[in-house]
Amino acid sequence: MKKANARKVLISGGSIAGPATAYWLDRYGFDVTLVERAPQVRMGGYPIDVRGSAIRVVDKMGLLDRLKAAHIHTRRISFMDDAGKAFAVVKPEDLLGSDEESDVELPRWGLSSLLYEATRENVDYRFNESITAMKEDANGVQVTFQSGRSEKFDIVIGADGLHSNTRKLVFGPEEQFLYYMGYTFAGFSAPNFAGLEQESEQYFTDHRTAGIYHVRGSDQILGFLVVHRPYPHDEDMRDVDGQRRMMKNAFAGLGWRVPELLKALDSADDIFCDTVSQIHMPTWSSGRVVLVGDAGYGPSFMSGQGTSMALIGAYVLAGEIASNTDHRAAFTRYESLYRKFVDDNQGITKKDGWRYIPNSKEEVEMRRKSFIEIMRQAGSNEKAKANRKIYNSMELPEYAA
Repeated sequence: MKKANARKVLISGGSIAGPATAYWLDRYGFDVTLVERAPQVRMGGYPIDVRGSAIRVVDKMGLLDRLKAAHIHTRRISFMDDAGKAFAVVKPEDLLGSDEESDVELPRWGLSSLLYEATRENVDYRFNESITAMKEDANGVQVTFQSGRSEKFDIVIGADGLHSNTRKLVFGPEEQFLYYMGYTFAGFSAPNFAGLEQESEQYFTDHRTAGIYHVRGSDQILGFLVVHRPYPHDEDMRDVDGQRRMMKNAFAGLGWRVPELLKALDSADDIFCDTVSQIHMPTWSSGRVVLVGDAGYGPSFMSGQGTSMALIGAYVLAGEIASNTDHRAAFTRYESLYRKFVDDNQGITKKDGWRYIPNSKEEVEMRRKSFIEIMRQAGSNEKAKANRKIYNSMELPEYAA
């Protein structure tokens, strides 16, 4: 729905950060267009967490009841040994520093669909579309699209993920901003060969972690494999066959259910393989172009905070754009308000990598003991409590609708 005399904003990316930013900008009276290279709202994907300050953002959107209705209520996470026996069984909230009463875990597509439904009537969604070029002048940004269409906007927002095309076009090659954490992961769907029911099983050894995850209501499980690799990109990452080969070589001969998982990998048709990385940028804006979510400050999936950071970042960015007629002032305020929260959340995984994927036999034993201790403490996990303070540390500014 076009709005006469409204400032025109283009958003690239239709997953979480993009539609969330579109929601607020539409509410503030902007004329919003959103482009997404996929043909429709992306389905599938691993469960995601919304917690801490992000819960308050969703509440402000009036979507909290619908979000909670999609909560998948994972019952437990079991950590397995080579023989397939659990040496520790913990609740997700004890492990991750979550709050069982307020935090929400749901499928990624569930949140994407919820945001899409909340914005589709007033936001101009263009699927199968992406930006190919941008040229800025004193009056706006002339954008050329893959379809050949060309249009001018007052502001362009890159919300297109870790490998952001918008960031590449404006700020330069990804390599200068990507902080590779030393791991590559593969995720895929598989038959529920373990008979799981709203639970996860995980197995780790030095340099490698494997797991399976069942989401409520599904007849399949989600498999994941994570392996330490010194270089983020090589020939194995170029195609799916290479990715399969890499993971099979890395996990060959291991115990637990790894052989079944590798067999499922062979026939999976939805493999998603990528590096475990963060995005670190000295600034999130250039001229009339600004980044939000993973495109500007991806924390890596190991933090469990990517979705929450996208939702909060969208709220702050849109609020500042609406509060400042000068885009430069808006972007400066956005960074000054949000930078510390981003740095603190990115620091969670940078400081304690061994808690996620051990790189030596000593770290394997440290991680094993930490899970046993979490199980014994039954909710008194001090590391989780420290993380919890970070999750809740963003004071949300109040913006007038």
